[in-house]
Amino acid sequence: METRNSETKNTGGKTDGVRASGLAVDWNTIDWRSIDKTIRRLQARIVKAQREGKRNKVRSLQRILTRSFSGKAIAVKRVTENNGKKTAGVDGVLWDSPVKKANAVRDLCPERYRAKPLRRVYIPKASGKMRPLGIPTMGDRAMQALYLLALDPVAECKADKVSYGFRRKRSTTDAIEQMFSALSRGDAAQWILEGDIKGCFDNISHEWMLNFIPMEKRILRQWLKAGYMENGSLFDSKAGTPQGGIISPVLANMALDGLEELLNRRYKIRRMYKGEMTWFPPVKAKNKRVNLIRYADDFLITGESKELLESEVKPMIKDFLAKRGLILSEEKTRITHIEEGFDFLGFNMRKFNGKPTVQPSKQGVKNLLAKVRETIRKYRTAPAYKLISTLNPILRGWANYYRHAASKRTFSAIDHHVWCAIWRWAKRRHGNKSKGWIKAKYFTQKGKRNWIFFGNSPEGKCLTLLNVASIRIKHYTKVRNDANPYDPVWQAYFDERDKKVVRGSIMHSKEVRLLWQRQNGRCPACGQRLGSNSEWKIFQRDWNTHHIQSRVQGGTDVEDNLTLLHANCHRQHHACNGI
Repeated sequence: METRNSETKNTGGKTDGVRASGLAVDWNTIDWRSIDKTIRRLQARIVKAQREGKRNKVRSLQRILTRSFSGKAIAVKRVTENNGKKTAGVDGVLWDSPVKKANAVRDLCPERYRAKPLRRVYIPKASGKMRPLGIPTMGDRAMQALYLLALDPVAECKADKVSYGFRRKRSTTDAIEQMFSALSRGDAAQWILEGDIKGCFDNISHEWMLNFIPMEKRILRQWLKAGYMENGSLFDSKAGTPQGGIISPVLANMALDGLEELLNRRYKIRRMYKGEMTWFPPVKAKNKRVNLIRYADDFLITGESKELLESEVKPMIKDFLAKRGLILSEEKTRITHIEEGFDFLGFNMRKFNGKPTVQPSKQGVKNLLAKVRETIRKYRTAPAYKLISTLNPILRGWANYYRHAASKRTFSAIDHHVWCAIWRWAKRRHGNKSKGWIKAKYFTQKGKRNWIFFGNSPEGKCLTLLNVASIRIKHYTKVRNDANPYDPVWQAYFDERDKKVVRGSIMHSKEVRLLWQRQNGRCPACGQRLGSNSEWKIFQRDWNTHHIQSRVQGGTDVEDNLTLLHANCHRQHHACNGI
């Protein structure tokens, strides 16, 4: 009776005829506040048990989480709200209604689970080659999301401190800041090993994962051995974890974790410091200045000489990877001097006269300009406001990525190239008009700025093209290496970081930023953090703007009548209130 009452509380006490674990569930009235609290409490207990070395307790807590109603509901919620919610697997099934979602929670049972083959598709890579993706069914995605809730807290405890790819509250910018810190000092290493693993996701040894990944082996084996469907034929999976699966990035990260400790054991010594085990350079031996920076399967290793990296470090890395069925990509792995410069995650780092500089890579700039020109070509007959509304998100997103580097000159150069492309677009549309007429029609002046490309929408709103050079370059504070987002001790730290990210964001309007701050970054419906539904990004929009008094009832767009709700909470509100 206690279980029934507990589960009824999570569903708001209402039913729609669909049952999960023998209990009636109404998807639109699930109490997400209570569910989120339950999941966070279990994950915090897993972190504590993992740090205390209580493996049996970790397994017990993981089992409790994966069998709980809260875990199943969160898993279904995630796979039905992400970007792949409209992409079906081999069975063609989508969960696109509240009843189907409630049925999915009911059917998500690990004991009866049988994985289905993946649907194989290909996407182009930057090198021109094709990258294979495996698309699981909705049921398989939900099961992976369920077990990810239990596995990720363990992965965070065991992760390399300098690993930043596919980890919560960490980003490429953190990896770039770590790189700059390791190479910017006067006595820093001068040589860099740029490493890349050949087909990392496709070649990780199944045997290694089954032996070392701390989760239920029966479930993991089904995912690894499910195979894939291509052109109507079934193919076996002999190695690797499929790109496209929700849990695959964490499995790949765990396969590569330990690389930092391997290097530290060889080139640094361990001492007790304030009750914690930390690494310090040897007192008598010369410091080799070996440091690791890793983002997923891309990594950098610094060293004092080319010979050190070539003869000592590189063989160690090869041996480490070989145990996991992986090899280095010879075409992408090279050793470079800092004065020559190198590219990493779209950035270029180089020392000019001893001064370190991080700026956008040339290839990144070329890719952006190619995309802008292709967009302008596509909209060659469209009104100016449509072209502007398409270009602005492209330019703003690119500038937001690079705004923490030395990008001011690059931003100005991009504005020039974009203006030239827009001018050619305007002249082509009006070949028999004078330059003065074209200028008056498409360009305006604002303050000291002239030649601002603009367009008027049918609603009478004037849209102007983003001036990339006007975006202020801002210093970025790197996340602390030992911070764990699943540990309650670090909750206040991450909350404060989220506030700073929102205040300095250029991706959202001033109105949205003010609403976010007024609500203290929380959804008033469920009490959860806004922007917390993204597993890998430090901050990502996951909300809708809600009118407290609906517009059909006379509500307006004034600030006091607006609030930010999670997308699911917004749908839930309208479903329950019938408006």
